[in-house]
Amino acid sequence: MTQYKILVDSNAYFRLALEVHPLLGKPFGQKKYCLYIIEGFEREYLHSGRLQTKFHWVAEEKYSKNRQKKITLSRAEKNRLNETKNFFKDAAISMDLTTGTVDIEALAIAYILKVPIVTDDGDMICLADEFEVSVIKVLELMKLMLTEKLIDMEKIRAMVAYWRFIRDLPKNCDADYEKIYGEKSPKS
Repeated sequence: MTQYKILVDSNAYFRLALEVHPLLGKPFGQKKYCLYIIEGFEREYLHSGRLQTKFHWVAEEKYSKNRQKKITLSRAEKNRLNETKNFFKDAAISMDLTTGTVDIEALAIAYILKVPIVTDDGDMICLADEFEVSVIKVLELMKLMLTEKLIDMEKIRAMVAYWRFIRDLPKNCDADYEKIYGEKSPKS
C-alpha cells in the first residue's frame, strides 16, 4: 500500500497527539496520508524539563509506543543527511534564524525525502520556504483530517480551546482558524 508521508515537527506532535491517537504511522483518507516524526524527537523531549513538565502525557506508554512509528531513511538518504543538515544550519545562521538542531534535522529529512512537514514555527517556515520544502500548518492538517473524516469539528474546536487554555496557540492562530474554518476561533 502506497502512503503519502507527512513529517510532523515536535510542536505539531505536542498539539495533536493527545487528542488524535494514534497519530503516527496510521494511514488515513483516500491518499493514505501517514504522519511520522523523526528520531530526534525523543532526544529533544528527554533533554527538556520544560517539555516534560508541560507535556507530561508524552511519557505515557500508549504515546511512547506510537512514537516508535518514525520515518525511515535508506542508507543513501542517511549518507546525505549530515551534509544537508549542515547546509540548512549554515543557511539558518546566515538568515539570522533561531532554528534548533532537531528542527533543522526534521527540515533536512523532509527535504531529502521530498515530503511535507507540519510546523507552525516561523523560523522553520522561513527556512523551509528558502529550500522549497512544503509546509503544512497544524490547522491546515486538521482541516485535511476533517475532510478525510479522521476528526470532526467538535474535536477541532476543543483542541484549539485547549491550546488557548495552556497558552500554546500556533502563531496567527485566530486569523488562520477563521480563514480555514470560516468561523471565529474557540475560546478556552
